[in-house]
Amino acid sequence: MELAAARAAQESFLSESPLSDDLNVSETVGKRKYLMVIGINSAFSSRKRRDSVRTTWMPQGEKRRKLEEEKVIIIRFVIGHSATTGGILDKAIEAEDKRHGDFLRLEHIEGYHELSAKTKAYFATAVALWDADFYVKVDDDVHVNIATLGSILARHHSTPRVYIGCMKSGPVLSKKGVRYHEPEYWKFGEEGNRYFRHATGQIYAISKDLASYISINQHVLHKYANEDVSLGSWFIGLDVEHVDDRRLCCGTPPDCEWKAQAGNVCAASFDWSCSGICKSVERMKEVHRRCSEGESALWSSTF
Repeated sequence: MELAAARAAQESFLSESPLSDDLNVSETVGKRKYLMVIGINSAFSSRKRRDSVRTTWMPQGEKRRKLEEEKVIIIRFVIGHSATTGGILDKAIEAEDKRHGDFLRLEHIEGYHELSAKTKAYFATAVALWDADFYVKVDDDVHVNIATLGSILARHHSTPRVYIGCMKSGPVLSKKGVRYHEPEYWKFGEEGNRYFRHATGQIYAISKDLASYISINQHVLHKYANEDVSLGSWFIGLDVEHVDDRRLCCGTPPDCEWKAQAGNVCAASFDWSCSGICKSVERMKEVHRRCSEGESALWSSTF
């Protein structure tokens, strides 16, 4: 597995790579070990969402560098390229990245129906760039408590192949035109059947071995209509431990407040009705004020 992962990382620079040309090859040399890489899935149109994250739970500037050096945690917004290379959308992201320096660019064409392909590209790119125990994907309209997330993942450090999230098994929607329609519904049996257990797409984490597996086999991993289903399907035939942790899918206030008072601080909060925080641009600060574990929790944490 280690040899194959190293070979995949090397080949990514020598042939058809999932890594963007924007990335500095020197970053992969002499890698240090990280606890986790948090990739925040974002889109060209989501500048205000990104800013709401930057002003709340994602450390900025010197604090982000301190997070990487002292807490060995990497956080980046994850985005690909537009269909028009070098167009106005790409230039806007480049300008934003020049200001904040917090993007991971993928060799991937952005599109809502391409989220499964983007997920593959993210894990393949992240595992080639950073040697981490865990790789996390989170949407840009979800509130995260980094210290609590880190403590959850650290408990599974000794498990080589682990898949952590809020596990669910929703219905396979065969009817065209509905949200989350599955064109390949017939593969899941008779009409009315449900998907296998998989982590809900708002936030989940996988261990390094699984990220390496995706990187090595990305060209033969099948993509279903829904990204979270695709990820679950890639692990269904492997010896993988599925961990269902409900602290990764708390509700927004007052739910997160009640759980914190009971001693169960939430790692992630969002609204199920919106598949994220409803009106997150306007509400992220309020959710952070009421759901946050407190900045001191992060800097005093040991994983």
